[in-house]
Amino acid sequence: MPSLVALPAAKVRIKDKMETRMFVVVWQFEVAEEKIAGFEAAYSAEGSWAQLFRASPGYQGTELLRDAYIPGTYLTIDRWASEEAFRAFRKDHDADYEALDRACDKLTSREVRIGAYTV
Repeated sequence: MPSLVALPAAKVRIKDKMETRMFVVVWQFEVAEEKIAGFEAAYSAEGSWAQLFRASPGYQGTELLRDAYIPGTYLTIDRWASEEAFRAFRKDHDADYEALDRACDKLTSREVRIGAYTV
């Protein structure tokens, strides 16, 4: 039976830093009760935003999370193959992105970009 050789921790950490597997953008929204249905339709995994994002081969999906304790509070998590894929999408589809963003402004009372992360 072959023996297992452990890689030094430093080599594993360097390799992990070099391999970005995904780029994630997280937004938080506050939505009035009467606008929840429209918001969920636009921001769900099959909604208007996801449909626009699908124009990019680097788009990997969207999750819409509803806060269990604070009514009308949501997070969206948009997953991309890389930051470069996200930036290319924004460059190529900026006008459509901005138009949809303006159209969806009326659905939210507050919108905050939590962050953009590499994982």
